[in-house]
Amino acid sequence: MSIERIGVVGAGQMGSGIAHVCALAGYDVLMTDINDDALKAALVGIGKNMDRQVSKGLITEDEKSEGLRRIGTTLTLTDLGPTDLVIEAATERETIKQAIFEDLLPHLTPDTILTSNTSSISITRLASRTDRPEKFMGFHFMNPVPIMQLVELIRGIATDAPTFDACKGVVDRLGKTSATAEDFPAFIVNRILMPMINEAVYALYEGVGNVESIDTSLKLGANHPMGPLELADFIGLDTCLAIMNVLHDGLADTKYRPCPLLTKYVEAGWLGRKTKRGFYDYRGETPVPTR
Repeated sequence: MSIERIGVVGAGQMGSGIAHVCALAGYDVLMTDINDDALKAALVGIGKNMDRQVSKGLITEDEKSEGLRRIGTTLTLTDLGPTDLVIEAATERETIKQAIFEDLLPHLTPDTILTSNTSSISITRLASRTDRPEKFMGFHFMNPVPIMQLVELIRGIATDAPTFDACKGVVDRLGKTSATAEDFPAFIVNRILMPMINEAVYALYEGVGNVESIDTSLKLGANHPMGPLELADFIGLDTCLAIMNVLHDGLADTKYRPCPLLTKYVEAGWLGRKTKRGFYDYRGETPVPTR
């Protein structure tokens, strides 16, 4: 399977990051979103991130210009029909992802590969709602995409070998490293990472330590680059809660029960950096712990 044209669904942090790295790797990219402002903001963000790469000597000015030229945008989802590979990077809600694939199906070529950047949802279940489960798999990039080197590749029960090989070939061309995960809730990274974050929230909830002491302890005591609560804010507390719910429901084990404090923050709309408030308040010049 030859892949040269990639469609990206979603112009948020993940979708724009995926478009960024694919364009620099020489792919023609078409990115879609339901919001024109989101598409415009994504292009601005990609340009700034590429400027940062130029300043660090990671890419040249010509490579930046050529990369930006390869990225097109559209508000019409079905325009992605002729692409060779579709990477869905919409919000982490299964019903939304299913609706996207159902709308796309009548417009795809017979050979188009469908993938989802989901961090937790069953690939087999998503694939079963399409007309090509053998050409469907999980393609989970890490955030921020231009910096993080890992991509989890997740086969559904029906994913065939040519589809897997084609997606692995894309990862190789991007200069990233792939890890193969089985189709179990949250795969590998989030199966391990999210319970750690959830336990940090429990430590805060139970008064074991405050936000600053918990994050400092993990940064200096375990050599983590970010504390778990700071990282949760970066990921998005709604995303963390959604993944914990998938783990709790999918594995039926009480050790994955989301902390009530995490649920409370999400209910309050305190989702982290993207809403300027989470375990830290980002509305001032420097982040301030909220507890």
